[in-house]
Amino acid sequence: MKENDPDFYIQGVLKNNRRIIAKTITLIESSLARDKNKSFEIVKELLPYSGKSIRLGITGIPGVGKSTFIENLGLYLCNKGHKVAVLAVDPTSRKSGGSILGDKTRMEKLAANENTFIRPSPAGITLGGVAAKTREAMLVCEAAGYDILLVETVGVGQSETTVSTMVDFFLVLLIAGAGDELQGIKKGLLEIADAIAINKADNDNIKKAKKARKTYEMALHLVAPGASSWIPPVLTCSSILEKGTENVWNIVLKHNKLTKNTGEFDHKRKEQAVEWMWNLVDDGLKKKFMEINSVKKEIPKISEKVKQGIISPSAAAEKLLSYLKV
Repeated sequence: MKENDPDFYIQGVLKNNRRIIAKTITLIESSLARDKNKSFEIVKELLPYSGKSIRLGITGIPGVGKSTFIENLGLYLCNKGHKVAVLAVDPTSRKSGGSILGDKTRMEKLAANENTFIRPSPAGITLGGVAAKTREAMLVCEAAGYDILLVETVGVGQSETTVSTMVDFFLVLLIAGAGDELQGIKKGLLEIADAIAINKADNDNIKKAKKARKTYEMALHLVAPGASSWIPPVLTCSSILEKGTENVWNIVLKHNKLTKNTGEFDHKRKEQAVEWMWNLVDDGLKKKFMEINSVKKEIPKISEKVKQGIISPSAAAEKLLSYLKV
């Protein structure tokens, strides 16, 4: 089979050929028109083989140790016989469009493990801390037989919480500060967290980590839990100690068992699929709108008027939308 044949990718993924898995995700991420129909067919054929993994989203401010945490947890899971896929989204430069994509160098031991697939992807201009095609990449990895997906986001911020709409468990990683633990974490993030883990609870930092844990436990009492039957716990962990993240995984398994028993797991997965559809509709409509010739001509003129304060942004948007024929 040749690379222009969708079966080349489908069979390669199902056989867990890591090189072809990477090529498949690259194809799906492509914005070229000639690749779109091919990627649609590939995802359609792989869909029946997906959905059997545990999807864990991991977020946290830069410096919290997300990559080290993922490597520690990933190696622990591989040693227990699991196949782990890591989808790590790196920041993209607004000026050059480039991204560092350094996760494979930050997770050397995990990357060398034959039961692991690591895929760094640039976030691009997509909000939510995830790449535009993260959901499709997840399906590909599941079809390839990876039973645990770890999705690492860019970092905590205004729009970082999109990852919670595509995973089964949303983990917020934090570190103990100098007494101002609650600074830098927003209420909205606490509302959707399934658990908070205070990382770097080792050596001389254990006392600080335990103090931070109590602070966040009190904060969580002030917000509603993400699922009605689940009370998000706060725990400590270490990414440099052997089995230092084992307690976090045990919490994920406990949540998985509980939500499956209550039916919340299946309900959430179905709701996520519908939300995914509407996100794609939103993206498609915006792209088609920008391709309308009359809109293309007016955008520079109207944008300049907005910059000069001649017209308000809301009036400008209404003017552009008037070119949309319904």
